Amino acid sequence: MVTDIAILPPETDLTKFDEADLDALRKAVATLEHSSLAARFSSVLGRQVDLAAQFVPEPVLAVANRATMAALRVALRAAVKSLPATGKTTPSNRAHMAYVALSGAAGGTLGLMSLPVELPISTTIMLRSIADIARSEGEDLTQPEARLACLEVFALGSGGETGPAGESGYLAMRALLAKSVSEAARFMIQRGVADETAPVMVKLLTQIAARFGIIVGQKAMAQAVPVLGALTGAAVNAAFADHFQALAQAHFTVRRLERRYGQEPVQDVFTRMRQALRDKRSGSSDAGRAPMQVLSDLRKKI
Repeated sequence: MVTDIAILPPETDLTKFDEADLDALRKAVATLEHSSLAARFSSVLGRQVDLAAQFVPEPVLAVANRATMAALRVALRAAVKSLPATGKTTPSNRAHMAYVALSGAAGGTLGLMSLPVELPISTTIMLRSIADIARSEGEDLTQPEARLACLEVFALGSGGETGPAGESGYLAMRALLAKSVSEAARFMIQRGVADETAPVMVKLLTQIAARFGIIVGQKAMAQAVPVLGALTGAAVNAAFADHFQALAQAHFTVRRLERRYGQEPVQDVFTRMRQALRDKRSGSSDAGRAPMQVLSDLRKKI
């Protein structure tokens, strides 16, 4: 796994990438490296909800973590089985978002008490939506690894984790989960089931829950804001679903490009684009250059 732009292999041939694929990868990088649920809450419900979501007390986080683990177990058993395994279609994002919003309406009035009941329902619906997106990007959901890649989406986008060699972000999280995903997929192939009580499955779910629980805690705090009652719960859940649908689209775009061009070349370009975005945001010497301009300059050097 590449972790430093300074040591990237200089021979990566960007001319092998279609412009449309480079643009899709650029959008994926922006989503996976800079997507924020709190910011999404702010755009939908205002700054008051944004601030509430940013500060999650320990008792709320403890409840969220327990509910998260239970929700992931239920979702693993139920969600993907109801989808046809193959075939490209347009994912039903709006329908799934509406169902998740409906499941969150009670959370606006009952608050934290509703989380253990509401979260398994909304998580299962979201995982079904994620699987729908995965299928639209060419994933074969008969394969255990593809199903687990759907579950992996819940570990993305919460920020703050550090991976190999101090790298943080999407590529680091995938590297961190890679061994657990591989072991769990092998177990599913050997046993023919996704037994959530098996040690390898518990290990993977625990790793995912550690990240997903942070987001669930933010959701719980946002729903606790007494602004619009049940309508707030529905709006928060809609933003929650939209957040993970965006992450899923980006995640499975990267995986689709890895199947086409190879994992190392795609992750090489991903890292370069990510660095260009970071430079632009931090005001470095590359601040005035968009990621695609950086790639254009790289082409000239090859």
